[in-house]
Order: sequence, then C-alpha cells, then structure tokens
Amino acid sequence: MNSKPTWQWDESIPISTDFSDRKVVEAYDARHRQFRDIDGENADRIARLHLQPGQTVADFGCGTGAFVRQAARHGAQVFAIDLSAAMLDFTKWKAEEEGLTTIECHQSGFLTYAHDGPPMDAVTTSMALHHLPDFWKQKALNRLASLLKPAGRFHLADVVFSEENTDSNIEAWIEQMGKLAGDDVLASIRSHVRKEFSTYTWILEGMLSRAGFRIEEAQYKEGIFARYTCIKD
Repeated sequence: MNSKPTWQWDESIPISTDFSDRKVVEAYDARHRQFRDIDGENADRIARLHLQPGQTVADFGCGTGAFVRQAARHGAQVFAIDLSAAMLDFTKWKAEEEGLTTIECHQSGFLTYAHDGPPMDAVTTSMALHHLPDFWKQKALNRLASLLKPAGRFHLADVVFSEENTDSNIEAWIEQMGKLAGDDVLASIRSHVRKEFSTYTWILEGMLSRAGFRIEEAQYKEGIFARYTCIKD
C-alpha cells in the first residue's frame, strides 16, 4: 500500500451529505431506520458472508456502525472503515455502550485503507461504492480483493441501475421514497441520481469479474438496487 499518486481521486471530499457533524450523523441513523430494516439487512449480510465467530471482516463505508456492531455480537473481529470521523465516533460510542470490544475503527476509504495484518475472511460494503466514478470503482474492487484470503467472501449492496426502463424505475423510486420518508430523503435521492456515480448492473458485474470475484448470487430490486455475494477466485 504505497503512498497515493498525485492524480488519485480524493475520497475525503464529500459528493453528497457532509457527515462531519455528529448531529447530522445521528439524524441519518434515525431517518434510515424509519424506512429500512437495518438489522434484517445486516443479519442477511452476515449469513451470506458465512461469517463465523473468530473470523475477520471489514466493512467499508461503515457509517453509523450498525453492521459492524452486529458482526461483533456474532463473534467476529471487525474492521470499521469510514472517511467520516463523526461516523466512527458514533460507532465507537454505540460499541462501548453495548460492551463490544472486537471492533477496530479506521478513518480511511476504499482507495487509501492500508491493512496491517493477515488476509481477511470477508469484506463487505453497503451503499458506499457509488461515491466513486467507474474508473476508481475498479481500482477499489481490486484493492478489496487483495485484502481477502483465497476463497474469501465479499458482499456488495448498492444503488445499481438495470438498463431496462431506467428512467421509469428512477421516477418510481423517487415517488415511493417521497411517500415513505419525506422531503429530506426525497431531495437526497434526486441529488444522488444527478451527482453521484451509481452505474449499470452489467458494468459493475464486469468490474467484479475483472477484480477476481466470482458472483455466487445476484439479487435485483425494482431496477434500482443490487446485492452481490461473491467469492474470491
């Protein structure tokens, strides 16, 4: 993990919400729990990663730490990785409150995290890879693959567009979320489509393959979301 080149993408510059403020982080955590089954999603991730007590797992873009805390309760040694110091402080606070001692926090990103230790059993990321343009997504996926043991498992969930009916799918998503979550979330979704870097399923699946992952299972929802369970070949 050498020093980064002068032309490297700067992950530290927010392209959407700036999560440097603790109040913004707390509001984000509370808001998403209103329309997502966070604990159910994380239990599903743990199952698809085949995560066992004593194994190691890294969560990139860990956010408020819901997954890493659930994985730690499951008995895993967890690396919580996020660019936001406020997100990591919230994660540490919740972990201490719950008496969890196997979470190691790192303020870093897909392109800059340097792992000091043996290869990991599993890596995961949810709703974070779209912060990178496609060129940098490929570099990020290559780096994630390098962190894993042979046959290590990778789970990716994100906003990934199906090519068929893309415009109508986006309109339906915006309409649905406006009803479920209100104006703030509605504005963030419109901003996501305008400014962030969600890509097509066929592009992302090609990137996964080129990074050395074999897709074990792909799940698609509403032409907007995709979840991939992968194995490092």
